[in-house]
Amino acid sequence: MAPEPLDAAIEGAVAHLLARQRPDGHWVFELEADATIPSEYIMLQRFFARKDPAREARIGRYLRRIQAQQEATCGGGWPLFHGGPLDVSCSVKAYFALRLIGDAAGAPHMRRAREAILAAGGAEMSNVFTRATLALFGEVPWQAVPVMPPELMLLPRWFPFHLSKISYWARTVLVPLTVVMARRPQPLAPLGVTVQELFRTPPAQVKHWPGGAHAAEPWRTLFRQMDAVLQRAHGLIPETLRARAEARAEAFVTERLNGEDGLGAIYPAMANAILMYHCLGVPADDPRLVTAWVAVEKLVMDRADQDGMPGETYVQPCLSPVWDTALVAHALLEAGGPEAEAAVGQGLGWLLDRQVTDVAGDWAEARPGVPPGGWAFQYANPHYPDVDDTAVVVLALDRARKQAGPGRGPGRPAEARMEAAIGRATDWVVGMQSRGGGWGAFDADNTHHHLNSIPFADHGALLDPPTADVSGRCLAMLAQLGHPPGSAVMTRAVEYLLAEQEPDGAWYGRWGVNYVYGTWSAVTALNAAGLGASHPAMRRAVAWLKAAQNEDGGWGEDGESYPRRGGTRADPDRAAAPSSASQTAWALLALMAAGAVEDAAVDRGALWLLRHQDQDGSWPEQDYTGTGFPRVFYLRYHGYARLFPLWALARVRNLRRGNSRVVQFGL
Repeated sequence: MAPEPLDAAIEGAVAHLLARQRPDGHWVFELEADATIPSEYIMLQRFFARKDPAREARIGRYLRRIQAQQEATCGGGWPLFHGGPLDVSCSVKAYFALRLIGDAAGAPHMRRAREAILAAGGAEMSNVFTRATLALFGEVPWQAVPVMPPELMLLPRWFPFHLSKISYWARTVLVPLTVVMARRPQPLAPLGVTVQELFRTPPAQVKHWPGGAHAAEPWRTLFRQMDAVLQRAHGLIPETLRARAEARAEAFVTERLNGEDGLGAIYPAMANAILMYHCLGVPADDPRLVTAWVAVEKLVMDRADQDGMPGETYVQPCLSPVWDTALVAHALLEAGGPEAEAAVGQGLGWLLDRQVTDVAGDWAEARPGVPPGGWAFQYANPHYPDVDDTAVVVLALDRARKQAGPGRGPGRPAEARMEAAIGRATDWVVGMQSRGGGWGAFDADNTHHHLNSIPFADHGALLDPPTADVSGRCLAMLAQLGHPPGSAVMTRAVEYLLAEQEPDGAWYGRWGVNYVYGTWSAVTALNAAGLGASHPAMRRAVAWLKAAQNEDGGWGEDGESYPRRGGTRADPDRAAAPSSASQTAWALLALMAAGAVEDAAVDRGALWLLRHQDQDGSWPEQDYTGTGFPRVFYLRYHGYARLFPLWALARVRNLRRGNSRVVQFGL
């Protein structure tokens, strides 16, 4: 590979990232999901009789553009990720939002959407959260929604269902929603539209609403029977008991309201908090409600007019500054150079200010003796620090201090401060290890799998169990910090990762799409922990990565690979998808960590990245290579195609021009 194009690509990518650093040192890129969140935003506004014609027009343009772009795969509906198949729930919400904006049901694009939804089984095939939204607007009876009463707040910990047994995101979304579902409020003003035309069967006549295909017996039958009893009990709960439960829910939300960053710092929880306060009679000018609305508005992303096309608006599910800043730091440290390292120093200083050291969040329920010390994903979310973010931040802090050597480099935080932060974070991460040796993202031992069989959990993502990708980052962190390979925490982590490897050599990726992401996460960690290229797990991983490489030299995978786990992966080589910049970079980083630095597959992958780089130094990528919840919610990290290719190309250069072919750092 010629050095000149490689150097030029790296320099262009570095310049691109440096130009996008915020004045205070951090980076944050757009975080885009499917059409669901902007559609829900329109519905939330209209529930409270709020209208903003200019903004609605911009959101309408966004929804129609996505629909038109996905015509080939969705036939008029909307997918969960770019190039994916139609999703009924997403399509129902997008259609409803466009009707509220003012699109006529008879318009050609609305007719195509309606026909596509009906062909897929109609709106009666919607998931629980969509049915709850439809019930809120009177489009389906509340009996279409599984009952989750506020009295859940009063259950003892030993009960089969308890808040501490579900994930952080489920907690923050569900608690305020229980009050809303119990109170069953109505919109403040008539909507003037309906979406009854999306149903193949009138909603009042639907006897069996869909449930989670993942639900297991005997829990499935037991929980369905319990739901039937709770449905009949609506309105019979003693007022004093209901008041206690609602007060407990209100206190939970208010304690975690999180200022202008919002409840849980995720859109669905923020919106439900607003609805809950409304149901409880909180005045519109109450500081809690005012702040909750501000948090929602901070997620709105306005795109300017471009190339003669009018601008658009969509709504992000959350913000990702800590994650973005930490990952950019790794890419720039790999590239090297005084300017890049100075920018990293600023970014790390910004990150140090955001370490959570004074709040024992919900995670402390399972780990009461562990002192706090993690980082959240968002600007602020102190009750819910993220193990994954924490490991990546620590890896960057440690690498920066090692590359700079003793003393303080330009723009670099003081050594003592970094040392203290790393120590606190390490203690927290070690304390969050689950019994099986792995790590979940926000909680330890969050493995009560029977709860994914309750009717409300049809998305199958009620829990936060250990995963290979998060565990890989934690193992990499500990190895890079010098934890002895034979220590209990390291031994259990390595054993967990080796046990999670699929028969074909890949690892499942929970938070990124999918096997390429999981394999990168696991292989880099095992390399850092001392497993050499000759280890059977490494050889199998290399073989799988090479077999998965596309003919054009890149790697690609989409959300359709998720349903094939657990004995349903009919194609062991997984369904082919067009090559993407971020996934190609992950594959290259994995191959190099597994000792395949000189392999022709690395050359072909690097050349693919060189061929596809834009003139501004970034890489184009419409693909959704991030995962919120497998099978139901995917993410397009706009920063991934800016930073991961730089990281991979710089590592190719460093390893091939250096005296060693061994990757020195954990990621």
